[in-house]
Amino acid sequence: MSMRIGLGFDSHAFKTGVPLVIGGVKIEHPEGLAGHSDGDLLLHAITDALLGAVSAGDIGTFFPPTDPKWKDADSTLFLDTALEEVALAGYKIVNVDCVLIMHRPKIVPLAGDIRERLADLLHLDIKCVSVKGKTPEGLPQDGTAVCHVVALLESIELPNEHKQLAIAADIPDESEIDGVVSSLVSDAHDTSALGRKLPTFDTDDLT
Repeated sequence: MSMRIGLGFDSHAFKTGVPLVIGGVKIEHPEGLAGHSDGDLLLHAITDALLGAVSAGDIGTFFPPTDPKWKDADSTLFLDTALEEVALAGYKIVNVDCVLIMHRPKIVPLAGDIRERLADLLHLDIKCVSVKGKTPEGLPQDGTAVCHVVALLESIELPNEHKQLAIAADIPDESEIDGVVSSLVSDAHDTSALGRKLPTFDTDDLT
């Protein structure tokens, strides 16, 4: 079994007149987050963490902000693509740990709903999803939201019993080998059906 770790980061400025969406959850707040898509910095950071863990590039590789087709796009689409890349690489998510840094809104009262939504989107038990809220502690980022995410992946392997069946099927024992060799050496084989076929008519009859 192999393990991989991915680190995701994103930041967005707050903007009036747009809805606030964090972790796929719509939140009542006077300002939303500016962005080419829906501005969901948490899903963006998770997407980057997952893509980075399997060395598949980053969110901009798949969804460049210069492409108008992603204008106001739902960020769950980005996350779904990252999940596909993880599966194609032969891995599954073990857990994700997320830190949201902003003055407002307060994340702690919202963390439960966000965790439930993330667990659903990531197909994980809620115990495998952590969401923490921090304040900037005096840093000048009143109008900005920042997010850090760490994702742990493990490789997908067949159960042991399946491996043992495959090994037994691929490697015959000595008695099976001896039996095959003996049959080839000593048994009489009808070779009449092999080689060039005789004509089914008498060629002397041709005129």
